[in-house]
Amino acid sequence: MPESDDPDRGIGSDPASVRRAVAAVWRIESARIVATLTRSVGSFELAEDLAQEALADALAQWPGSGVPRNPAAWLTTVARRKAVDHWRRAERFDDRVAAIAHDLEREQRAGPDADAPWDPDRIDDEVLGLICIACHPVLSREAQVALTLRVVGGLTSDEIARAFLVPVSTVQQRIVRAKRTLSAANVPFETPGRDEFAPRLASILGVLYLVFNEGHSANSGSDWMRPELSREAIRLARVLVGLVPREPEALGLLALMELTAARFPARITAAGDPVQLDRQDRMQWDRDAISRGRAALAASDRIGRGRGPYALQAAIAECHAAALTFADTDWDRIVLIYEALGRIAPSPVVELNRAGAIAMASGPAEALPVLDRLEASGALRDYHLLPATRAELLRRIGREDEARESFAAAAALARNDSERRLLEAKAAGGTGDPGGGVSGGMGGSGSTG
Repeated sequence: MPESDDPDRGIGSDPASVRRAVAAVWRIESARIVATLTRSVGSFELAEDLAQEALADALAQWPGSGVPRNPAAWLTTVARRKAVDHWRRAERFDDRVAAIAHDLEREQRAGPDADAPWDPDRIDDEVLGLICIACHPVLSREAQVALTLRVVGGLTSDEIARAFLVPVSTVQQRIVRAKRTLSAANVPFETPGRDEFAPRLASILGVLYLVFNEGHSANSGSDWMRPELSREAIRLARVLVGLVPREPEALGLLALMELTAARFPARITAAGDPVQLDRQDRMQWDRDAISRGRAALAASDRIGRGRGPYALQAAIAECHAAALTFADTDWDRIVLIYEALGRIAPSPVVELNRAGAIAMASGPAEALPVLDRLEASGALRDYHLLPATRAELLRRIGREDEARESFAAAAALARNDSERRLLEAKAAGGTGDPGGGVSGGMGGSGSTG
């Protein structure tokens, strides 16, 4: 590509190349840019709006002038100038505006290709503060997810809507309401102190876990998996671990994600249908991801606070990763880990996965009473994996008619098209995909792995 006439500019670009460049810069640098602006202007809502305006300017100007050599600095500087203009129009030219003007003057003296428009000694705290805002407890979980993916992950409203199969307008409304809620609650831009950080961290981890899980096994729609969503969750988890390297559960969640994502290449056929764990080609598993996951789990253990829920799930995933074949899986150990998980983070889904592990370790007859108790409780009344797991166990002990009925019940509850087809095939008397086994969650003993 030809060089731009402006010596302070990078290469000139056609519109399509510019759009790709802007998207790449935004995906990588959006958290830093919005965090820096929030610190400058004192308002998360205004900062995000200013950043979006700067992004629009980039799309309009860069095709003619070329992509700057430091596009993140360009976007931040333009957004700060817009902040000054905003306050001038509002007749609020106060000390804050003067401070921003001082920053702009300093950056101009440094030159437009200065490495960063922020203080590198403070950026980690700023990004962490932004994550804490996006996952603030005053927001609903749906709003936390949308805001995290938008301002921390750099995804567009269109991308978020496609990932969760909701209208773009729904995503946009969630983001607008979230920003207004944060403004109304006067949420400060800061990293909470140690006494307040633990519950906030739990919320952040929960959001990333939810995003990853939706990519791992899509809740609805035609695709069994949405791996791009899981990859985004892993990227954000790595960012978080870099910010809070002494938080064992952040490392535990990263380990869980890496070890689970390692199985992605073997989880679906070329046609997009599920491949169950006992029939997966383990040669396709990503050994680098397994190594990264085991290293993250070991780092979590070295901190010495004991394993939390995410680290325990990672330990289960590590058991699968360590087994050369399905038959080599240490199911007794997995049962023990599920028992520990059930004590510190009890839930019906954990109990369902424990039943699946018991079936593999001790036989289906030992696991059926666990399923009976779960069914009697009504806690998983609308959860398709409860009848699906029962059906698998019934089939293994030869109660074929009951198994088909349970498969049909599971198919009626399944919202994902690929999974529904698999269950309907089994209800009709086939194996559906390549294999049997029991169903379970992302870190557990599930046959869909």
